Amino acid sequence: MKHLNIPDVMNVKKQSIIEKREVKKEANNEPKVIKKLFPNSRLFKEWGDDLSEEEQKKAEDLYQRYGYNAFLSDRLPLNRDIPETRDPRCLKKNYTDDLPSISVTLIYLDEALTILQRAIRSIIDRTPSHLLKEIILVDDHSINDELHEELDNYVTFIHEQYPGLIKQVKHAEQKGLTQARISGWKVATGDVIVILDAHIEVHVGWAEPILARIKEDRTIVVSPVFDKVRFDTLDVVRYGPAADAFDWALWCMYEGFQPEWYKLNDQSIPGKSPSIMGILAADRKFLGEIGVLDGGMKVYGGENVELGLAVWWQCRGDSCSKIAHIERATKPNALRVAECIILLGIIYHNIYNCFWQDHGVDIGDVSERKKIREKLNCKPFKWYLENVYPQLDPWDNILGYGSLKNSIKEDLCVDQGPIPGNVPVMYGCHYFMPQQTFYMKNGEIYIGGIKSHKYNSNRCLVDPGSGNTPALHDCKTAKEKKLNMFWDFKQGQAIINRITKRCLEIVKKDYYTLIVQTCTQHYWTIQHIKVDF
Repeated sequence: MKHLNIPDVMNVKKQSIIEKREVKKEANNEPKVIKKLFPNSRLFKEWGDDLSEEEQKKAEDLYQRYGYNAFLSDRLPLNRDIPETRDPRCLKKNYTDDLPSISVTLIYLDEALTILQRAIRSIIDRTPSHLLKEIILVDDHSINDELHEELDNYVTFIHEQYPGLIKQVKHAEQKGLTQARISGWKVATGDVIVILDAHIEVHVGWAEPILARIKEDRTIVVSPVFDKVRFDTLDVVRYGPAADAFDWALWCMYEGFQPEWYKLNDQSIPGKSPSIMGILAADRKFLGEIGVLDGGMKVYGGENVELGLAVWWQCRGDSCSKIAHIERATKPNALRVAECIILLGIIYHNIYNCFWQDHGVDIGDVSERKKIREKLNCKPFKWYLENVYPQLDPWDNILGYGSLKNSIKEDLCVDQGPIPGNVPVMYGCHYFMPQQTFYMKNGEIYIGGIKSHKYNSNRCLVDPGSGNTPALHDCKTAKEKKLNMFWDFKQGQAIINRITKRCLEIVKKDYYTLIVQTCTQHYWTIQHIKVDF
C-alpha cells in the first residue's frame, strides 16, 4: 500500500548545527559544571542536564509559552520514528483498498511550529495516499509569527509535490476550539472527517481501522486510542485501550470498558464508550445530521461530552488506531453542556450548580441545540444514565451543598481536616473542595466533596456514640456497620444525630473545635439550597 512521503529537508540545517555542537564537545574533554538555572521547573526534572545556561533560558521560555518542550521539538526530525504500541493482533488485520476517503483536520492556536509540522508529516507519511483526501489546517487567530509566513512556506513546499493536499482556514478573530472544528468540517470534502489536535503524531496504520469501522456503520463516531507524549522529553508512552468518560464537573476521563469487553480477552476489538474525546472520526455527512458540535462552546472540555450525548451509545474506541498526543488541561465549557442536558430532562442542579467553579457563567442561547435534539428524537437523559452510563451516580438526592457554618463563628467552615485522617475540623472559610459539604435526603452529610461515580467512595459525618469527637467514615462502610451517620437538619437550626440525639456543635479552647454533645442551641447554615428542607 503506497504512502505519501516527502524529504525532511527542513531539518537538515538544524541537524548540522547539532552535529557541530557535538564535535565541539568531543574536542573539549574537560568536565564543565553547568549551573542549573531553573531547579524547580518541571521541564528539567528528567531532561536538559547538558544544556548551557543560554539554552536553559531559551528552553524554559518556550516551555512557559507552550506548556511542552518546544526547544527539544525544534531539534528533533520532523519525520521521527515513534514506537509501535498496538496490540500484536492489530498487526495481523487486513483491510480492503476500497475504504472511504479521509479529510484530516488539525486545529491550532499559537502552537509551536515544529509540533504542527511534525503532525502534518506524520499524517502524510503514515496515511495511504489513495485514502488521504486532504489535510485541513484551522488557525483560530494565532499571533505566533512562525505560524504565518514560515508555515505558509512549508505548505508551499509540500504543494510542490502534492498540489492542493493542504487547505488552510484562518479565523480573523478567535472563535474557540469548537468553532474551529466546525470550520474544518465545513470545508472538508472527504467521506470521513477526522478532527485532531495539532500537538499529535499519528502511528503507522492509524487510519485503516477507523475507516473500516465507519464503512461498516456510518452512524458511529470513532476515537483512536491516545498514547501520551511526555511534555518534557517528548517520549511516547503507551496507553492501553480505555473508555472515554466524564464526571459531573464535565471533566473528561478514562475508565474501564464494560465487563463484557474484557471477557473477550482481545484488545484489538473496539470498545464502547459513554462519551468521546475531542479527537474523533465520523462520517462527514452523518456528523452534519447530528449537528456537528455545539458552536457556543468557546474553549475546551464539555464539547467532548456533548458529542457523546448526541450519538448516545454509538461512541466507539478503536484500539488498533493509535495517535500520540501531548496532553493539556483546562476547561470552561461545562455549564453549556449542562444546559443542553437540562433540555434532555435531567435535574439541572447536578451540573449547573457544580459548586467549586464556573457558577453563574452566561452559557448563551441553546435553543438551536434543543431543536436538534427534538429532530433526532433523542432519548431522555435518564435513559442514558440507566442504560449507557450506569456508573455515573445521579446525585438526585442532594438537598443542600457548599460551606457549612456555625452561627457562633461565621468566618469558620466545617473542613475535612488533614488527609490522611478522619477528624473534621473548623477552619477559615476558603470554599474549596475540603470544605464542600452535602446534606442528602436520607440525612447523610458528606464532607470533603462528593464523587461522581458509584464505584468511588465518599466520606460521611458520623457520631461515634462515645466521646465527643465526630468522625468521617467511608459512607458505604458506615452504612454496612450501621454507624450513627444520619442527621436531622433544617437551614438555620441545629444538626441533630437521629440515633444519639446529640448535636454537632463547636467549642472554643485554644481554637474552635467540632464536637458532638447534648444540644445547646447551636445553629448551622449551608451555603446553597437545592430543595427546601
